Amino acid sequence: MPPIRAAADTALVAATAAEPVKLSRKRRIAVWTLVVLATILALVAILTTWVNRQMLDNTAWNKATSQVIQDPQVQAALGDFTVNQIYDNINVTQALQSKLPPALKPLAPQLAGALQGPAARGVSLLLQRPRVQSAFIQASSVAHQKLVNVLENKTGYGISTGNGVVTLNAHELVVEVGTQLGLSSDVLAKLPNKVGTITLMKSDQLAAAQSGVQAIHVLSIWLLIGVFVLYGFAIYIARGARRATLRNAGFGLVLVGLIVLVIRRLLGNYLTDALASPGYQPATHRLYLIGTSILGQIGQAAVLYGAVAVLGAILAGPTAPAVWLRRKLAPTLNDHQGIVWGAVGFLYVLLVLWGGTHALREWWGILLLGGLIALGVVALRRQSLQEFPSQPAVAGAPAAAAPPAGDRAAQMARLEELHASGAISDDEFERAKKIAAE
Repeated sequence: MPPIRAAADTALVAATAAEPVKLSRKRRIAVWTLVVLATILALVAILTTWVNRQMLDNTAWNKATSQVIQDPQVQAALGDFTVNQIYDNINVTQALQSKLPPALKPLAPQLAGALQGPAARGVSLLLQRPRVQSAFIQASSVAHQKLVNVLENKTGYGISTGNGVVTLNAHELVVEVGTQLGLSSDVLAKLPNKVGTITLMKSDQLAAAQSGVQAIHVLSIWLLIGVFVLYGFAIYIARGARRATLRNAGFGLVLVGLIVLVIRRLLGNYLTDALASPGYQPATHRLYLIGTSILGQIGQAAVLYGAVAVLGAILAGPTAPAVWLRRKLAPTLNDHQGIVWGAVGFLYVLLVLWGGTHALREWWGILLLGGLIALGVVALRRQSLQEFPSQPAVAGAPAAAAPPAGDRAAQMARLEELHASGAISDDEFERAKKIAAE
């Protein structure tokens, strides 16, 4: 960088080292209160959005189910669990004795024990077949829709609420596995009806659960809107410190995203160790990771969006690299808007086609993020016009002509205003005056 240009950048850094308008104590407290409140709401909004998108959305549930049934650890665990259910409820030894020749009947207990391991592996292999996986996904989808139907207080879908509980009957699924293992229909008919019946919730819990689901549907939308409104209002009232407020809001989003990712990791480890039997821990951990995958994606998106906001605030800030970069971009930003908007639009289309976050796959997210980027470009151009106003070309003028006297006078007046308001110190004011006068 030439010495004259570097000196000019230094003067500009000194002149913008602080905001030209100082916030009063009350307004500073109000701004920080809004930023902190929005950050807390962002954490709650992420959790409600995850429940709404992953637990209550049938498409997301089916996608997660597909990942579950295709996972080798889960397949092995399901094989063990299903065979254990059959052995716990059917006298396999007696069933084998009825089929063995008289001379081999005494071997039935040993055969029953020896067949349990291969039977579990057989079920695991069975679950690798596409047809069986499709049947599993379909059964899971129906069961999930039934549960959501109950929680949303709808009718139909074969839900039973008798005897004080809400249940889903998966008895036929166990019978199907028993048939695949070669057990006769007479033996399988002896299975108690309660085998495979899952209690979803007690009837006295139903009203509370339904109210909770309705609240999640509402909160997942309005909390997100509230976060943007609070952050936006904080930036609006922080006149004189808007860039710093935008930076703080970005750091808030980064913090929330990191908290979500850390909680997801720690909670997964705790639940796996505390709730799962030793033999089922690897599969339980995989189920947890799959079931909270959208939560992880939302946390990563919060970190990404927050980092973009922080970088934008830094780009608009008074640091020497930021000033240098704005100076380099100024001719294009000021005088070639078509190029700027064309490049930004092209990059944004690539971003949407990538679809790295859920918001970039939804129309409202595409419009919202596009609008925010457009506002950022407009703000950056406005700042560029103020810092580096375009000079009219003069025929025959030398390339490195000194700035007109009027511009120097305006710059000096600006420095005096900043000094009078306390935005720059006495030393910074004197250094900037000397550089501007050269």
